Amino acid sequence: MVKVPSLVSLSIDAVKRELLYGDDLLPHVYELPPELFDSLIKCLPPLALQKLQSEMPFKNYDDYDYASDNLKDGRKRGRNGNFDTAWKALFKLRWPNLASRVQPVDWQQIYWETHVQNCLDEAAEQALLPSFSGCLGELQISENILKYIGYVDGMSNSAADYLKLSYHCQQYGCYARCLRLQNVLCVAESCQLLRSSKLQSLVVRWIRSLEHADGLCKLLSQNCRTLTSLEFVHCKLSSSFIEAICGSLYLKDSETHQMQHFSISTSSFLETDPISLAHRLASFLSSGRSLCSLKLCDSHLDWNFSRRVFSTLLDASSSISSLDLSENNIAGWLSNFDWRSNVSLSGVAKSLQSLRILNLRGNNLRKDDAASLRHGLVHMPSLEILDISDNPIEDDGIRSLIPYFAEASEKCYPLADLNLEKCDLSYDGVTQLLNALSTLGRPLNSLSVADNGLGSQVAEALGNFWGTSVRVLNLEGIGLGPSGFRKLKDVGMENLMLVEINISKNRGGIETAKFLSKLIGRAPKLIAVNAAYNLMPIESLNLICSALKTATGPLEKLDLTGNIWDNQPSHEIMLAEFQRNGRPILILPSSVGPDIPYDDDP
Repeated sequence: MVKVPSLVSLSIDAVKRELLYGDDLLPHVYELPPELFDSLIKCLPPLALQKLQSEMPFKNYDDYDYASDNLKDGRKRGRNGNFDTAWKALFKLRWPNLASRVQPVDWQQIYWETHVQNCLDEAAEQALLPSFSGCLGELQISENILKYIGYVDGMSNSAADYLKLSYHCQQYGCYARCLRLQNVLCVAESCQLLRSSKLQSLVVRWIRSLEHADGLCKLLSQNCRTLTSLEFVHCKLSSSFIEAICGSLYLKDSETHQMQHFSISTSSFLETDPISLAHRLASFLSSGRSLCSLKLCDSHLDWNFSRRVFSTLLDASSSISSLDLSENNIAGWLSNFDWRSNVSLSGVAKSLQSLRILNLRGNNLRKDDAASLRHGLVHMPSLEILDISDNPIEDDGIRSLIPYFAEASEKCYPLADLNLEKCDLSYDGVTQLLNALSTLGRPLNSLSVADNGLGSQVAEALGNFWGTSVRVLNLEGIGLGPSGFRKLKDVGMENLMLVEINISKNRGGIETAKFLSKLIGRAPKLIAVNAAYNLMPIESLNLICSALKTATGPLEKLDLTGNIWDNQPSHEIMLAEFQRNGRPILILPSSVGPDIPYDDDP
């Protein structure tokens, strides 16, 4: 039997349609009783909700009620309204995957900002077509986007305006704080389209031509008082472009800018001689009093360029907290850097004092660089995260760093996370490191020695180390094998503080499952385990499930992918039986075709 709609629901539908088609009903809507008004808010599409909220006659339109003691004169008193809740629901409906990753103060603002971003992304796809030769503002927005905001044909006399990019930028651009722009949108017209925006963060991609550079600089100048974060991705930059950026970001009548986060990643520089470029970039960095994060990643930088930039940071008055020079080729930079002459003997440079994150991953650093890095690290008393992964520093390199770790612990430095993945380390070097770390008064929070050929011999040192309150441990692909897991199972597991462990790609077979069965019961805080690609036979699943049945910890994720197990009906039962927060704990392998590489074989 079809449910008959109530009079209230019919009335709300009628009001909703009227709000979309005109404004005549607005004064009467505001006089609705609070219960009906709140019910209406929950049902409105974005266009109608925006109109209702923006036209509210009360100073505080989020609060609405009748004063119980003053009904005759109709005065309103404060009540927690539902506008923000309604915008949050609309955001989740339109972008369900994004909703869990944002925590905005104002859901209306983040809704329209994301809407404008969608419109710009769609417009960029059209503008990139060879046949396009018109104005960006005339580009039409798709029905799919219009449907989400509640647009219907014939809703106003200016219905055609709703179809254009210019309308959406002019109406909702004022809500945009953080945007991503393709090169085709970095033109002078975009300054007009986004004239009401007060951008705080901007990511630009594929800047390659002078036209794009000029258009971008105008947009930067337009937002120089509010912009604090700027990122270039897949761009080709020249010294003249860097100089133009500086001029665009400088505050009026001042040679300073207020940039806090500056990033150039996966880009290249057009200069054959990098000295001029390094000089201009260094000048830009030195003029920023608020700069706290610098990222020059995967941009083909050499050691000389890095030396100039780093020297500038030492002399600058900014307080850098994060420095990322990863994926370049700066081998020799550290070993050619004279710390005594570059760091004042009377006091540590301000930028180094505040540095919390240092990322030197993938720079072809050698053991001599590691030895020099040790001298630099002592001047970074606030360092919390150090990543020197994917650098062939070898055992000699890690041995030269061990004294720093001891000194950092003695001086109560906050070093917590250490990444040493793929550093050509052996059992000898890592064993010395683990033994040293095991004796520190201030233990690490996280350690990664993944993708180093350590073998099963490292198991004993690992067993001693994980009793130091370490919370995150990455042992992926270190060659433990069955004997390594057997040794790990036999070492002590008392007072484990592990929250996350990665033991994938170690070819441990059934011994991996036996180790996991013990670990699950002995690590009361364990949340995530990655045990993928370990050549575990099907009987391993019974061992693991038996351990899960008796476990009392908060385990949320156990990854067992990469093992050739045929799908069986019992697997579905296991997935349903072991769940946390409505999601399966086990991640089981799907059936693997014969042509798919098995495990971590090439």
